[in-house]
Amino acid sequence: MNAKLVKTISEILKLTINQGRKSTLQPLIDYIQDKVTAGSAININFICTHNSRRSHLSQVWAQIAAAHYQIPNVTCYSGGTEETALFPKVAVTLENAGLEVKIISETLNPVYAFKYDKNALPIIGFSKKYDSPFNPESNFAAVMTCSQADGGCPFIPGAEKRIPVTFEDPKIADHTAQEDEIYQNRSVEIASEMFYVFSQIK
Repeated sequence: MNAKLVKTISEILKLTINQGRKSTLQPLIDYIQDKVTAGSAININFICTHNSRRSHLSQVWAQIAAAHYQIPNVTCYSGGTEETALFPKVAVTLENAGLEVKIISETLNPVYAFKYDKNALPIIGFSKKYDSPFNPESNFAAVMTCSQADGGCPFIPGAEKRIPVTFEDPKIADHTAQEDEIYQNRSVEIASEMFYVFSQIK
């Protein structure tokens, strides 16, 4: 990992998670721990309505946290209840955190590559439905990152476990003077919780 990302992570690790959020995150911790104990692959699909903001931030930071704590066989995905596009501010926010960001396909639904380590596969980011062929069709945890998706998708085919871990939508700040700050805050919040989750795995 480059120096900027290492510094970002060191700041994230100083943050504390309140007891209420720890309780919310515990089912995800239990799911991952069960898989680690069994020596099984760990597939996590972070799902939001549009797969444009929170689900991508969760996917990226969870994958980085798994690498940081050297938890093997973890693959993180993201999807939505509908396909739109990854909101550009998400990519900017991750780049500012120290990731290398490349646009590998410029279309109405651009495809991004997020590289967090020179020797790791990039995380591919673009908006897709949760049941896209790009995502696993079975043996995964469906982590619902927004209440709208959680309520609108009562059943996720193929999911072994459905876990609500919802975050406030940074979209509320789009095209305002607070946009940079709100996206930064949401990214840090999500990162700190994903690092907490993987720090608990034995």
